[in-house]
Amino acid sequence: MMSKISYIRVSTEHQETARQEAIMEQYQVERVFAEKMSGKNTNRPELKAMLDYVREGDTLYIESISRLGRSTRDLLNIIDVLKSKGVTLVSSKENIDTNTPQGQFVLSIFAALSELEREQTLQRQREGIAIAKAQGKYKGRQPIPIDWVKFGQLYEQWKSENITAVEFQKQMGLRANTFYRRIREYESKL
Repeated sequence: MMSKISYIRVSTEHQETARQEAIMEQYQVERVFAEKMSGKNTNRPELKAMLDYVREGDTLYIESISRLGRSTRDLLNIIDVLKSKGVTLVSSKENIDTNTPQGQFVLSIFAALSELEREQTLQRQREGIAIAKAQGKYKGRQPIPIDWVKFGQLYEQWKSENITAVEFQKQMGLRANTFYRRIREYESKL
C-alpha cells in the first residue's frame, strides 16, 4: 500500500511549522515527520526516521528542496536514497514531481551536478596530493607494522591447516585485504 508522507523542517525552536503544515494538508498526507533543527547536515532524527520509513511506491511531499538539506551534497545523497527506494519526491515550491518526465529531468540534472561535484573533489584531491608529494610532505598511508617472526610461525600453522585464515588474521590483528597482501609479501621472500 502506497503512503503519502511529508517531511517538515524549520531551523530553530522559535520558528513555526504551521505554513508548511498547511501546504501538506493540500496533499492529504498520512504521515508527517517534523523537526526544528538546522539543515546544515543530515544528522537529524526525524529525517533519518523518514528515510528508514519510506518504501517503494510511497510519495514524499516537502515544502521546498531546502527543507531536506542545505548543502548540495547532502541533498543529492538524500535524493539518491529516495530514488533507490523507489520513492517519488514532490516539492511544492519548486514544482518538482519525480513521477513526471519534467521531474525526472530535474532529478537527472541534480544527479549530473552531484557527479560533477564528486569528480571535481577527487581531481582537487589528486592535485593536492601530487603537490604535497613533490614538496616531500605526503608519503601516503604508513604500513601496519608486522611482527614477522610471529607471522612466520602462524603462516606455517596455516599452511599445515592447523589454523584457519580467519584465526591467522585475528591473531595478527589484520583485515582480510591486508592479510592477503602480507601473505604475498611474505611468500615472495621465501
